[in-house]
Amino acid sequence: MSHRVLSFAGAFGAAFWLLATAFGAVNSPAIAQNNDAKPAEEQPAPPKDAAKEPQKVDEFAEAQRVLNGPAGNPECVWLGRRVVSLLWRDDLDTAFRHLDLYDRFGCPSGHIQATFRCLVLHANTIDPKAADSLNGRVHACWINPSLEVAPVAGPAPAAAVPSPTTTR
Repeated sequence: MSHRVLSFAGAFGAAFWLLATAFGAVNSPAIAQNNDAKPAEEQPAPPKDAAKEPQKVDEFAEAQRVLNGPAGNPECVWLGRRVVSLLWRDDLDTAFRHLDLYDRFGCPSGHIQATFRCLVLHANTIDPKAADSLNGRVHACWINPSLEVAPVAGPAPAAAVPSPTTTR
């Protein structure tokens, strides 16, 4: 008797499932169809980063042309600049993970140190509100880590003038 009950329950469940899917398939196309005449959708505009791609390729080509050895390889340039930027922003954990990859590609670790030193020496030229300022300085320091530091124009130091004092 229990075998018949289970068979009937299984058959009833299967029939219910078939009916539900049949009604769902019949109703779906009716819902999906729309008789309103809509103009064809416009092609999506290319992303804004598409203009930056040639610039990145040019930066890698410039680095490869200027730098001798593995520091000019595109993978070393890309990873190295990221490491220096992350170090600048105090994201040390991520910087060290990128540095491990940098080392794995056989890139020179001394170039990271020289680039970061250059970045620290030119810290007064970096605008913290403009991301391109940091990126541009990192790239300039990567290409030439021995950039000269421009003297800061400030007030001239006061000459040693004896103060008028009276002795009593």
